[in-house]
Amino acid sequence: MRLFVALDLPWTLRDRLSALASFGLPGARWVPPENYHMTLRFIGETPGHRAEDIDTALMGLRAKRFSVMLAGVGTFSKGGRSTALWVGVERNPQLEHLQNKIETALQRCGLEPERRRFQPHITLARLDNAPEVKLAGFVQTHNLFRADPVPMEHFTLFSSQLGKEASVYTPEVEYALA
Repeated sequence: MRLFVALDLPWTLRDRLSALASFGLPGARWVPPENYHMTLRFIGETPGHRAEDIDTALMGLRAKRFSVMLAGVGTFSKGGRSTALWVGVERNPQLEHLQNKIETALQRCGLEPERRRFQPHITLARLDNAPEVKLAGFVQTHNLFRADPVPMEHFTLFSSQLGKEASVYTPEVEYALA
């Protein structure tokens, strides 16, 4: 099983985010709205017995409910080429606290520490040779994107199956926030 832990998003917000795709961008492979989420920790390929340990570790977490605010648009780059277009998530202490607790719990059940710094975002598109001028124009045009606060009442362990067009994400377990 290929697993990750994420915050799921309500459909009202998914609809708003998917409207950004309607502006078009050459070289962008838009993420389907049903796949929008905010990854808290990517786990990767996991044997069944390890998935049970992960579930037990996550079940033991206690964290308070909080709201997230989406703000701004940006890109990730690798080797000087833009690879992903995203909507940012304003940092807040409750989000950081939850992500830290998840990371600690997963390390305690034997997972290697996450090497990448946590940068909360929602991926809108994967980029394949998107013209930098058009990409910069898209980011500049939509950089003032803001969404009302979204209450988070749970986090979710998802499985992911790679597909031809897009991956299929299946919520396996939801963990309530107090």
